[in-house]
Amino acid sequence: MAYRDFQHFLEVLESAGELRRIREPLSPYLEITEVADRVMKAGGPALLFDNVVGREMRLGSVNPMSAVMGHPSIHRPEPSVPKRRYDIPVAINTMGSRKRMSMALSCDDFKEHADRIGALLKPEIPKGPIEALKQLPKLIGDLRHVPPKTARKAISQEVVMQGDDIDLTKLPVLTCWPEDGGPFVTLPLVFTHDPNTGKRNVGMYRVQVHDRNTCGMHWQMHKTGMRQMEDAGAKGQNLEVCVVLGGDPAITFSAISPLPPGIDEILFAGFLRRDRVEMIKAKTVDVMVPADAEIVIEGYVDPSERRLEGPFGDHTGYYSLAEQFPVLHVTAVTMREKPVYPATIVGIPPMEDGWMGKAVEEIFLPMIQLTVPEIIDMNLPVEATFHNVAFVKIKKKYPGHAFKVMNAVWGLGGLAFTKFVFVFDEDCNVHDFAEVLFRIGANCDPGRDTLHSRGPVDQLDHASMAMGFGGKIGFDCTHKWRGENGFDRDYPKLIKMADDVKAKIDEMWPRLGL
Repeated sequence: MAYRDFQHFLEVLESAGELRRIREPLSPYLEITEVADRVMKAGGPALLFDNVVGREMRLGSVNPMSAVMGHPSIHRPEPSVPKRRYDIPVAINTMGSRKRMSMALSCDDFKEHADRIGALLKPEIPKGPIEALKQLPKLIGDLRHVPPKTARKAISQEVVMQGDDIDLTKLPVLTCWPEDGGPFVTLPLVFTHDPNTGKRNVGMYRVQVHDRNTCGMHWQMHKTGMRQMEDAGAKGQNLEVCVVLGGDPAITFSAISPLPPGIDEILFAGFLRRDRVEMIKAKTVDVMVPADAEIVIEGYVDPSERRLEGPFGDHTGYYSLAEQFPVLHVTAVTMREKPVYPATIVGIPPMEDGWMGKAVEEIFLPMIQLTVPEIIDMNLPVEATFHNVAFVKIKKKYPGHAFKVMNAVWGLGGLAFTKFVFVFDEDCNVHDFAEVLFRIGANCDPGRDTLHSRGPVDQLDHASMAMGFGGKIGFDCTHKWRGENGFDRDYPKLIKMADDVKAKIDEMWPRLGL
């Protein structure tokens, strides 16, 4: 079932008992974050804050020297009178469980999409023309709703604000943590186009509200948005941008998906929701945006302009320090008549983004296996913020196979940022921390079974040797073969009970009263 819009998704969550309305007055300055953080870590429901109130915020300013010295912030945003009530409710933690993440992607369990992708990537060869004709409707059914279509009108443009009417401070943008440099849009879909090819990119990059009509664009050095801005600068052009909030959550998921080059995020959203995404041209820039969005912030970025952005309490569990980043000049804000503001928070895991990451991990495993077919399963632990640690299960075929897989992982898109790769045999459950630790201790000799490397890492990794560049290490935790990397003796067998005895005790177990 494709959702009409974000509010339709909220209605479905509420009818399923997955959403709680909060009517107590709470401020977007820290208070909503504190409630949401407690609920996320307890595995609680989605939240809709109906009574968002607080004092108007002086937007944060950061002492440049404090950033140089490594201090998060000197001048923090502070409350100032008068009090105000925001007209827009805030929704958060809408994808903060496996069930809600699956509901967001219009399925019973998001692994269904992994199976659909696997079937497209590795279709069964028909045994004859009749069988081929039988398979054709399924293929057409999966792909015919993929291309977007143009809408004649859009709820995202029921209200249009331009010129002096633009005031981003009227949106209930969250200031999440005490040392944040100001309020940040945390669940934005950032639409841009490649100035050379015209290809669309939809990414998720945090957006800091600097003032009524300018924002900070956190385009990191490895991100597509930054490359497109640099290409626009080489042509002496500005880069047009739309920051979209809301819409069918399948579009939100597409923005964080590690799609292969050439695959459009809106096409992928159509595949996920099994229905075409309706798009409409923005009012002041030449960018198509989802017609079902709650709020759209239109504008442009001058590639030559930078402004201090941050600090920001990030998914690493630490504040990312203030740095110079591009500036978005807002030319229009459009929205539906009664919008809901979608948000999330990041910080010390687990958080809502953990389930978003788990969906990415499972759904895109078939694409990883297309390149590295020996990988059977993979676990990117939420506790390690995904890009730091990978537990990889393989079907070992030859000596040194684990090292081959480590190098392959470091060459795969976003997995290139992985700092620690642990490779295990096919009989290890890489999602069971106890078993993983057992296998690491039992099968890995640090002097023989490690591989050191260097390369790109997450720009937000404060521990790396340089910004965006650092060390990596892989651990071979597989059973060793005679002659493998100097191992010259037989390897013992893992203790395992006989299958017939296990079956007998399984049958007897209910009668034992244990």
